[in-house]
Amino acid sequence: MSTDDTTTTTASATRIRRTPGWLAATIAIFFGLFYAYSAWYGLGNLLGLNDAAAALDTSLSGFGWGLLLAGVLVPIAVFGLAFWLGRRREAGPQALLLLAGLALVSALQLDIFVFGLGSLIV
Repeated sequence: MSTDDTTTTTASATRIRRTPGWLAATIAIFFGLFYAYSAWYGLGNLLGLNDAAAALDTSLSGFGWGLLLAGVLVPIAVFGLAFWLGRRREAGPQALLLLAGLALVSALQLDIFVFGLGSLIV
């Protein structure tokens, strides 16, 4: 075996296959719906707790505003990061990255919900 054969075999073995565009878009849209639901849930919490605080004749603290805004912005940021990291990968790893990001967003949403129950209203 010559060195040219070894170089050709090594180069073809390390070549990464990309996901077809339609499949990548389908995966991103499917997971994007769940991320959008998480962002919508965070927006509902932000508006609902603001109304609840106004009904109690008080307001949200600065920490509460920050925590609730994070609940809206984190799903969008994590989706963007997971999509960017998986954009040149095959379908399986791309879906796993988006799923791992969704698990992270869900855990953060639950933490915001549990932590925010006692500390949002002054």
